[in-house]
Amino acid sequence: MMKLLPFMPERPLKPRDSGITMVMDKGLSIREAEDFMSIGSEYTDYVKLGFGTSLITPGFEKKIALYKKADTIPYFGGTLFEAFIVRNMFKEFVEFLDKNEIELVEVSDGSYDIEHKRKLEYINKLAERGTVISEVGSKKKDVIYTPEEWVAMMKAELNAGSVKVIAEARESGTTGIYNEDGSINNKIICGIAEHVKLENVIWEAPLKSQQAWFIKHFGANVNLGNIAPNEIIPLESLRLGLRGDTFFQFLPEELKQ
Repeated sequence: MMKLLPFMPERPLKPRDSGITMVMDKGLSIREAEDFMSIGSEYTDYVKLGFGTSLITPGFEKKIALYKKADTIPYFGGTLFEAFIVRNMFKEFVEFLDKNEIELVEVSDGSYDIEHKRKLEYINKLAERGTVISEVGSKKKDVIYTPEEWVAMMKAELNAGSVKVIAEARESGTTGIYNEDGSINNKIICGIAEHVKLENVIWEAPLKSQQAWFIKHFGANVNLGNIAPNEIIPLESLRLGLRGDTFFQFLPEELKQ
């Protein structure tokens, strides 16, 4: 992207390995998806067809084609994977991926407790088929992992074949790496950041305050996920210091006086 102002951070062009933005499609219509891509395709890397919505959203196949045409990678939410696994339908899940020509797959265990060794086996199998990203953390508020457990699971899943690991927060941003009020759980996030390469982590950050925190602490090219379609331009503005929350972030000291 051409820099219109000095002191704006550099943003890598697609396909990029860092500065990734994953958007959550919770059931957009074809027309809404077209509108979204008309302004958001340049800034969107992945579009997650959230949870199990792909099974019940009319015309979702058209959206898959639309996203691909816009040079954006669509994939199914990890909850869909879990819905097949809990029914002992792994083979049928892979068939569903193949039928819809979905190359990227998310492996998660946020709703259904899967033994971690078994989860790693699924990651390994699916990595032989295509690209895998895996989600770490539970959607259940009463399931709490220590920073050491987060790190151990993330490293194991990256070693098993995941290209990225997603830090769970749900679409509400009130669990996993956050506190119930949506505030940052510093101990967990900083613990992860110290031991897992930042380019390998996608932080779910649906709230503006969360997005701004990550950009301030890890830079413009931190990987962020669970972004609402209508928040893609506002998020890019945050990344570039074109919004109040990060306005001074990338300016030299002499301009901050």
